Amino acid sequence: MLENNELSRKRKYGWVEQWAKMTGERAKIDAKVHNTYIVYATKDGLVKEFPNGEVKPYTVEEKGN
Repeated sequence: MLENNELSRKRKYGWVEQWAKMTGERAKIDAKVHNTYIVYATKDGLVKEFPNGEVKPYTVEEKGN
C-alpha cells in the first residue's frame, strides 16, 4: 500500500519538476535577450550565469547613493 501511495504522489506532482526546468530555461533565454545574468543556487552557494556561459559567485553589491 505504501508503494502505491509513493507512486501516485510522483505522478500527481511530477509536472512540478518539468515546470521548474522550463522556468529555468526561460530565464536563460530572457537573460540573453536583455543582456543580463540569472542567479541560482548551487551546493556551493549562489552564482551568476551570464549569457556567454560564464559563471561567477554571486555577491551582494552595494549601490552608492
